[in-house]
This record gives sequence, structure tokens and C-alpha cells, in this order.
Amino acid sequence: MAALRVARGFTGREAIVKFEGCYHGHADFLLVKAGSGALTFGQPSSAGVPPEVAAHTIVLDYNSEAALKECFASQGDSIAAVIIEPVAGNMNFVRPPRAYLELLRELCTRHGAVLIFDEVMTGFRVGLGGVQEAVGVRPDLTTLGKVIGGGMPLGAFGGRRDIMSQLAPLGPVYQAGTLSGNPVSVAAGLATLDLVTVPGFYERLGQTTEALMNGLRQAAARAGRPFSAASMGGMFGIFFRAEVPTNLAEVMQSDRETFNRFFHAMLDEGVYLAPSAFEAGFVSAAHTPADITATVAAAERAFARIAG
Repeated sequence: MAALRVARGFTGREAIVKFEGCYHGHADFLLVKAGSGALTFGQPSSAGVPPEVAAHTIVLDYNSEAALKECFASQGDSIAAVIIEPVAGNMNFVRPPRAYLELLRELCTRHGAVLIFDEVMTGFRVGLGGVQEAVGVRPDLTTLGKVIGGGMPLGAFGGRRDIMSQLAPLGPVYQAGTLSGNPVSVAAGLATLDLVTVPGFYERLGQTTEALMNGLRQAAARAGRPFSAASMGGMFGIFFRAEVPTNLAEVMQSDRETFNRFFHAMLDEGVYLAPSAFEAGFVSAAHTPADITATVAAAERAFARIAG
């Protein structure tokens, strides 16, 4: 919400572009075809959002270059900002090609729109520098949360100095919060950053996640179950369909009933997955090779159980 307010203040424009299935918080103008909990419960848009507010939000298909080009060609001069999860985690795990993010960067630069990467979920989880470092595409602003508080409530945004200087007291854009700069959250976040900056941390995390994905793929194949999986760093997605989805429409084609049965079968085995077919999963540094082996073995039994 604050990052988009700054983008509007900086550009003097009103329109915001977001992508179907992406979730960026519960500000009114962002609850338009949102993902996460809104999607899980079958209400991508929330009641209580005035149509006049939602009218300033343009929603595009994730990963559609044609839609992106058409939008900027017709409305580029009115777009204040484009906000995107550079790897979506709120319609499960959907990863765009690097070329798509490069196109987004090029169009925003050409039309003077602010590009915002929502790395609340991916920041410090897929790598120390987030998705932007991994793909080499730099946004104008970045939003961060979750891990930067080390489990305590904390959020942040930052980016280009000329944009951030619009914030009061330097500029005219107001931002405040009761818990801003909370010392306990900040201390927890700094302690977490000390842990993740240990050499080899992300290499080990990525290897652990990929070991889990390979094990689940093999277990599904042995059970004859259509299944796909993908990961980046400690973040992953599993789908009961043959191919990893590239957008929300393809995510919706997954067999959600089978996912629900698999989720409960795994829960009975002592393994707690994200309780929705629309949520990405996460592996942590605390997970050991023995944990992965036990999880894959549990999945073998769960696949057999749901087949019966």
C-alpha cells in the first residue's frame, strides 16, 4: 500500500497494474482478482471495495507478453506503477521466464512507470538478493516482509532515491505506522540475516528443496498420478497436473480435489503442507536430509492411500 502510494506521488498518475492471482496485501485497490486466501475461498475480489477504487487497478494475465504490450500501448501514459510477484507464491508457485521480467522492466522504463517487485515471499527465501538478483532485473521499488522480521511482524519497502525522497518529511507522501521500527522485530530480523549470510546457506537450502521435489515426483510417478513440481531456493510448488502452470488459468486446471485428499493423507502421516492448492510451500534450513527422506516416504504412503 505504501509503496504504491509513493509511486503515485512520484509519477502524479493514478492507474496501477497488477496480475491475476498475485496478492499484495489487503488494501482496497489491491483486492482485485487477488490470490492467497482470497483465491482459496473462491472470492478473488472482496466485498466492501468501492467500484470507484477498483477502477484504478488494471489486472493482466500473469506471463502474457501480449497483454502487457497491449496495456502499455493503450494506457502507458496513465500507469503509475506495475506491481508483480517476480515469482508468484499466492496462486501456488508460478515462475515467469526471465524475458518476461525484462520486458516488464523495458516497458516501465519507456513509459515512466514505477516497477515494483513484491518480494515479501521471495525475499531472502530464493536467495540473498531475491529474485531480482537471480534474474538480473532491477525494479524501482521492492517490498519485503516475513523473513526480514525473523518471525516477528515487520515489513519494509525501498528503492530508487528519487522515488523514496517523496516520503515525508522529505516529500509530500505520508507514511506512518504504530509499530514502525519496532526494536524487537528489527533485532529478530538482523539475527536471521546473520544466519542466512553464512557461506553456502542458499546452496544447501536449494539442494534440500530440490531433493524433496525429486522425491515427490518419483513417488507420484510410481503411483501413476499426474503430478508436477518446481522450486527456487527454499520455495516450491506441487501440482496435480502433468505440467507446471504458467498462469492462474493453468493453476485452476490442477486437480484440487486430489490435492485436498493428498493434504489430509500427508497430515495423517505427520507432514503438514500448505493447506491450499493455491499456496506455495517452503523448505527451511532446519530441514535435514532425514526429514526429506521421511517426507518422501510419507508421500509414497499418501499416494497409495488416495489411489485406493
